[in-house]
Amino acid sequence: MSQDTSTARRTTEEAAAGTAAGTAPERGAPGGRWRRRTAAATAPASAALRAAAPALLGYAAVRLTGVLVLAWWAHRRGGHLGDLLARSWDSVWYLGIADHGYDTALPAPGPDGKSLSNLAFFPLYPGIVRAVSALTSLSSPTVGLVASWVFSLIAAWGVFAVGRRLHGRRTGVALAVLWGVLPHALTESMAYTEPVFTAFAAWSLRAALDRRWVLAGFLSLLAGLTRPTGAALAAAVALGALAGLRRCAGSRDGAAGADRPAAWRCLLGAVLAPAGWVAYTAWVGVRLHRWDGYFAVQTAWGTTFDGGAFTVHGVVDQFARSERTMLAAAVVTAVLLASLVLLLLCALDRVPPVLLLYCAALLVLTLGTAGFFHAKARFLVPAFPLLLPLARPLALARPAKAAVVLAAAALLSAVYGGHLALVWTHSP
Repeated sequence: MSQDTSTARRTTEEAAAGTAAGTAPERGAPGGRWRRRTAAATAPASAALRAAAPALLGYAAVRLTGVLVLAWWAHRRGGHLGDLLARSWDSVWYLGIADHGYDTALPAPGPDGKSLSNLAFFPLYPGIVRAVSALTSLSSPTVGLVASWVFSLIAAWGVFAVGRRLHGRRTGVALAVLWGVLPHALTESMAYTEPVFTAFAAWSLRAALDRRWVLAGFLSLLAGLTRPTGAALAAAVALGALAGLRRCAGSRDGAAGADRPAAWRCLLGAVLAPAGWVAYTAWVGVRLHRWDGYFAVQTAWGTTFDGGAFTVHGVVDQFARSERTMLAAAVVTAVLLASLVLLLLCALDRVPPVLLLYCAALLVLTLGTAGFFHAKARFLVPAFPLLLPLARPLALARPAKAAVVLAAAALLSAVYGGHLALVWTHSP
């Protein structure tokens, strides 16, 4: 009898505690059903965030190292960190678009014969800056810098997700941190489009690995509104989706009816993937009243596709010079050559075709275009799958050894980032 009384008392106390904590004691109560549904919806996202936490913390740590080293160096030289990160080189063009809009015609050529129009820069990033500035009354440089930092974390999460999907959590962590210690990783912390584009590209590729072609295509569309190299991602996603469509069409088993929705998604993903890039280049043509308007803008900047002749000349020139070679040009040369080797290693490791095609297309666009040799390593910052042959051995190494390697890389990246911002006289 006393045991029954004790059990009843405990049940009453648990119910009261549940009520005090805001939990409905009755399973059928409307509030309880709403809370259970909310919990079920947020559980996968919170679990994914917990899994990615080491990658995000590691990435944030190495990028913070780079920013702190730059801040110290800039202070020693009388510079201003905010100006270096948000008011220099390409940042000025993007923020100018956010504040004043696009040109309506090609400007007159300058002393160097180039006609530099802001129509060369894609609209999504300055559009975000303009919208957030209007809503918050914050300055464009502040919004641009914060947006880049937020997108860099989203990008690191996506990079981690791709690595984890292929080879497990430790590889994902190593891949994200390696992306943060690239020689030109400084641009991931600047008011540049590299972090924005990489965020869309990483999550688009992650969706493509799961054959979620509509999502992959939509994210590719956004990437295509961010940078001209969105064409590389569009090609990879569209071809992957069309390959999936072909598999659906070739199915002859009893599940053919179930394949029709999948085929529809594949087709929609393939159509969406290039839509952003096509839409902007078409808009530039309309604005300039010529069908090849965007390509005319690029030519006026001195950027043309020559099949790689300009790049080969630049690389050979680094080895043929008898005088002292500039550090930045030498690093660019090393990055370009290393990227080709890493692409071959990815192919030998049988990296999924959509990742391999994305990296190959990025390399073709970067190496095959004349002009701006000093910026070609930066153009390859979004090619994070190329780091997989390096991330896998790091993931298999003892944690202490991996930490030493990544810490050393972070310090070198930070010092070189300071060189790019304070010593080098061109855009990184």
